[in-house]
Amino acid sequence: MLVEGKKISFSYELGGSSYALRDVDINIARGEFVAILGCNGSGKSTLVKHLNALLQLQHGELRVAQIDLRNEEEIWRLRRLCGMVFQNPDNQFVSAVVEEEIAFGLENYEVPRDEIPARVRSALAMVEMDGYEKRAPHTLSGGQKQRVALAGVLALEPEIIIFDEATAMLDPGGRQEVVKIMHKLHRAGKTIIAITHYVEETVGADKIILMHKGRVLSCGTPQAILTDLDLMREAEMIPPLPVRLYHDLKQAGIALNNCPLTDEELVEAICQFRLKR
Repeated sequence: MLVEGKKISFSYELGGSSYALRDVDINIARGEFVAILGCNGSGKSTLVKHLNALLQLQHGELRVAQIDLRNEEEIWRLRRLCGMVFQNPDNQFVSAVVEEEIAFGLENYEVPRDEIPARVRSALAMVEMDGYEKRAPHTLSGGQKQRVALAGVLALEPEIIIFDEATAMLDPGGRQEVVKIMHKLHRAGKTIIAITHYVEETVGADKIILMHKGRVLSCGTPQAILTDLDLMREAEMIPPLPVRLYHDLKQAGIALNNCPLTDEELVEAICQFRLKR
C-alpha cells in the first residue's frame, strides 16, 4: 500500500476533549483514484493534511510511501512525494508570471537550472495550459488558475496528488476542467486523492471513503456507496440525481435493470427498459 493509516485521531483543542478525527483507518494503493467524500466538518481535509505532514500526527500510525509520519527528518522528502492543490489557487501564487510561478518550487528543491524550462513546459502541457507561460495568473479564469496551481505541483513529479476541495470555488465549467485533468493524470499512472462534498465528482473514482463527524462511515466502490440511501442519509449527503430517479421510478413500479450513477447510464437503463416492454 502507498498509504497506510491505523487508528488516526486528531484534536485541534489542547487536551483533546473534542476530536476532528477519531480512530480513522485509511489504505490507498499506488495508482488508485480515491475520493474522500463528506459534508462540511466531516474531517476529510483534516485527514489529508496528515498525508504530507501539514498536521502533525497525534494518535495512531501513518505511513506514506514507506515514510513513517512520526519521523520528522523525512518530512521534506514526503512533501515532494505528496503534492497538494488547495481550494483557493490565489493563495498558492507567489509570482506575477505563470512560468516563474511553476519554476519557483523547482528552484526551492534545487533542480538544475538548465532542466527547469523543460519541466515548466511539460507541467503546463499536462494541464492543457501550454502557451500561457508569459501570462499573469490574475488574468486567468478560476479553472485556469487552478490548473496552473496544479502544474506547479506536477513539475515536482510527486507520486501522490491531493486535491483538497480544489473545485469548491469554481463555476461548473471550471469544475469540469479540473475533474477532467484529475482523470487524465490518473490514467497516466498518478495516485489521485480528491476531497470533495460534490457527489457527482466521485462517480469515476476507484473507491470512495465516506466520512462523517470525524469517522469513516464506509469505504467501497462508487456503486456500493452512492446507491446506498441509508448510508448516504447517515452521512448527510444527497445521492446523485440518477440514483434518486432510479428509486423514485422503482417506487412507481418501474424497475430498471441496475441503479445508474450518471445521466448517460440513466438514459441507457431507461432505453433498455422500454425495449423490454
